[in-house]
Amino acid sequence: MKYWNLRQLNQSTIEKISPMPRSITKTFDRFKQELNPQAEMEALEEFRVSRYQTIASMKYLIMIIIVPLVVNQFSKNFIIGPTVDYVWNINQPGIFLNASQEERALIELQRFEEKLHFEILIGKFPDLSNELLKTKVKEQALLITQQYVQESINAIKNILADILSAGVLSILIISGRRELYILKSFINELIYGLSDTAKAFLIILFTDIFVGFHSPHGWEVILEVGLRHFGLPENRDFIFLFISTFPVVLDTIFKYWIFRYLNKVSPSAVATYHSMNE
Repeated sequence: MKYWNLRQLNQSTIEKISPMPRSITKTFDRFKQELNPQAEMEALEEFRVSRYQTIASMKYLIMIIIVPLVVNQFSKNFIIGPTVDYVWNINQPGIFLNASQEERALIELQRFEEKLHFEILIGKFPDLSNELLKTKVKEQALLITQQYVQESINAIKNILADILSAGVLSILIISGRRELYILKSFINELIYGLSDTAKAFLIILFTDIFVGFHSPHGWEVILEVGLRHFGLPENRDFIFLFISTFPVVLDTIFKYWIFRYLNKVSPSAVATYHSMNE
């Protein structure tokens, strides 16, 4: 089965977009299939193709997810990690990679001092002298310093490990074009094979998550986590600019896809979507 023609496989699993609604074309196809004397053999062959497509798609999907993750963790813990630690300890480049880290460190230290003064005022540490107070603040400052040094080191490790993982993923995609083609066919058939209500529900779910009213808060969190992951400065202007433009572009793509493809393939799903969205 692995030598089957991809064109034949694609034609058996994906129906081409036509001006006629999908439900009408499927009704005619089913009627023609029932009149076909070789319908049983074709149904068996179609089942074999579908089974092969599902197995091949799942194997390839698992591979392109698991292999880069394994490479990322292995390289970070056993190759890149020790190398970065060694170079950092020798060169001692500094504590912070950017101004955002320094600002967060100062805020943490300031909060610790304010908390300590508050506890003194309420009598939790009534006998705490100025020398002990300075000692506690100094210990906390050293602890925060170690924390941000480790964060800076981890950011460098993340960049190198992610670049390596992206390279491995690119190799898997380039070398597995056949499997990628089968996976694309499987996903298309899975999506277009859903009921109209399920399609409308998924469209509303994804649009509300990524471009809905509350999506800016989610995008802000994602950007902050991503920037910290790579040790980049958390530029508020960049974050707000991204939030104000990217969801709009994404919403336009969603609407274009609905108008260009889904409206021709399944107009009833579009009608259901508009009814549920009102």
